[in-house]
Amino acid sequence: MIVTDSEQRISDICAEWREDGLTVGFVPTMGAFHRGHLSLVETAAVASDRVVVSIFINPTQFGAGEDLDKYPSTLEEDCASAESAGASAVFIPQTDAIYPAGFSTGVAVSGITQGLCGAVRPGHFDGVTTICAVLFGIVRPDLAVFGMKDAQQLAAIRRMVSDLRMGIEIVAAPIVREPDGLAMSSRNRYLSAEEREQSSLISRGLEAALSLFRAGERDCEVLRNAFLMTLKDASVLRAQYVETVDPDTMLRVETIDDRVLLAVAVFAGKTRLIDNILIKSEV
Repeated sequence: MIVTDSEQRISDICAEWREDGLTVGFVPTMGAFHRGHLSLVETAAVASDRVVVSIFINPTQFGAGEDLDKYPSTLEEDCASAESAGASAVFIPQTDAIYPAGFSTGVAVSGITQGLCGAVRPGHFDGVTTICAVLFGIVRPDLAVFGMKDAQQLAAIRRMVSDLRMGIEIVAAPIVREPDGLAMSSRNRYLSAEEREQSSLISRGLEAALSLFRAGERDCEVLRNAFLMTLKDASVLRAQYVETVDPDTMLRVETIDDRVLLAVAVFAGKTRLIDNILIKSEV
């Protein structure tokens, strides 16, 4: 497996693969890999001939007071894990190479990014879409894989790629969970024992809402309240938002006609966790 911090080298390697008739899959990450990250790499490896994984802790998607300075970095372990999951190359650029002196361009997706995390993390999604546009320009992949846990990010990337005619297939990979239901996240390692135990209530609350839907409930306020009731006795959990939205537009939905995304952000102590569940009729 190739490991490089050189933009030119990774660009040249990908160009050589394409010239040989090989398809290139891409998985952009910030590192600190867990099983969820590796599932993205595995998905890309099945769907393409060669897989590039990037590891870059992107400063422009962190706001004031967020955890940029303490975001975990485990490069050696990440490279080994990426290779075992099917990566052909790992690209680890330096910040001043991605954002050189004079860098003054941003990519912003309106509408989709206004609510949910966008409402409480100003500028976050502009940082996400800009770095993805930069990385797409370097790697020029045929497809890129993103996790469904970051549903709003996924929707924004899809809109950007469509609007700008980038010609990249965006593949969504399912949420990977711990045995007790907690969605895997690099930030889970911040949790105390008590916080970790109570955090399993997040997925239970989502499942409670899904159960009501399957029993015939279509009022989204009832589903949102079912989630909140699951958390009501948790001493270290605090819901930041609980929303029912259209999974493509991220606009609020009050009555379910077809499908709805129940998306939540919950603080476990000081650690912010996000999760979601797509609620729709079974086919």
